[in-house]
Amino acid sequence: MTKLRKYFGTDGIRGLVGEDPITPNFMLRLGYAAGKVFSATHGSGRAKVLIGKDTRLSGYMLESALQSGLAAAGVDVLLAGPLPTPGVAYLTRVLRLSAGIVMSASHNPYQDNGVKFFSAKGNKLSDAVELEIEQHLASGSDAVSSEDTGKAKRVVDAVGRYAEFCKSTFPQTLDLSGMRLVLDCAHGATYQVAPTVFRELGATISVIGDKPDGININLNCGALHPEAVRERVLHEKADIGISFDGDGDRLTMVDAKGVIYDGDQLLYVIAASNLKSASQGGVVGTLMTNLAIENGFKDLNVPFVRSAVGDRYVHEKLIKNNWMLGGEGSGHIICLDKHTTGDGIIAALQVLAVLKQSQQTLEQSLSAVRLYPQLLHNLQLARKLSDSALVRIQEMGNVISEQLGPKYRVLIRESGTEPLLRIMVEGESTAVVEKTVKGLADSIRMLLSELPQ
Repeated sequence: MTKLRKYFGTDGIRGLVGEDPITPNFMLRLGYAAGKVFSATHGSGRAKVLIGKDTRLSGYMLESALQSGLAAAGVDVLLAGPLPTPGVAYLTRVLRLSAGIVMSASHNPYQDNGVKFFSAKGNKLSDAVELEIEQHLASGSDAVSSEDTGKAKRVVDAVGRYAEFCKSTFPQTLDLSGMRLVLDCAHGATYQVAPTVFRELGATISVIGDKPDGININLNCGALHPEAVRERVLHEKADIGISFDGDGDRLTMVDAKGVIYDGDQLLYVIAASNLKSASQGGVVGTLMTNLAIENGFKDLNVPFVRSAVGDRYVHEKLIKNNWMLGGEGSGHIICLDKHTTGDGIIAALQVLAVLKQSQQTLEQSLSAVRLYPQLLHNLQLARKLSDSALVRIQEMGNVISEQLGPKYRVLIRESGTEPLLRIMVEGESTAVVEKTVKGLADSIRMLLSELPQ
């Protein structure tokens, strides 16, 4: 059983800038601890680590502290500057480095920041390695001798290298000429590279969210606010709008009619076009993937499994099943035949390739699938549920699910971060979904009131 980690969550370390652990002092210690771990596993020679970041103002401060800690551990540091998270994963792998680090809080506002780590192969670090880093954190920090101190230098044309990689994932026989695109870079890490990629592939582009000032990242723009790109698409009569989040590892898309498409739908578009590919295998979604998508894959005879929520868990399922494609509704889409991690730009290119090859719109590509209404209700808890109580509640949900049939789904789970019980119901009828959620919530309240205090 894996020991609990104090600082690392499902996607690195994240929090409010100025509060532990997102402080210069902690980043200095984290850099030293990570440096000692990477040095121990590097083999002969000096360990080398790449640091990239998004456009948050706090990135300057935290990057410097992290760099100092790594140098104090005898690690050489390569600085990429503002670069999407998947770009850091790519450069870490092709430059044969010991690890990659990203300073980012993804889709969060500028007041937050965080740290994500990648292994030498461009994958998220394992729980075991993260635990090892935390153990070194607990033992304090020091510094190697002067002659062994690490050096730092800038990576030449990090953006250009990553842009070329992204373009290489688009079919050589195609280009984007004739397509009018609107890109929303969320004033984040894609603001330089995304316009370059789509313009050089031949698209006519219009860009918003490409003027970061350190505090406007994700502010009423980007993947969490697709209405911004929707407005521009309709105004300019563009074909497609693409919204990225602050660190560029996820996306949403908008068609010419202003219809917004989430990660579930875009995953289906890519997978449905790959039916003849023996390498695809099946598709991994999450517990929150819309049931209509699962049923759509069944109709296509494409194997489908669910993971826990989070691209890290999607990736684990893909590796376990030796499959290539997975994702979640939030817009994280992983194409392992293209990259080692989720990548918003690369996922967008795969969708556009499908549209180009098929000469269809997004609406036409999804004609066989209509998302079911999905309703999530959070029930406040006075305290954490006992295992037996949670089992009884989930059995109640299973009974209801069986009664509703294959076109409905019930999911009940306890929040891992708040005193809440999450009740989710989805299915083809909005009225049935709403009635079921209300009935379940009432029944669960009654059950909880009967339990001993």
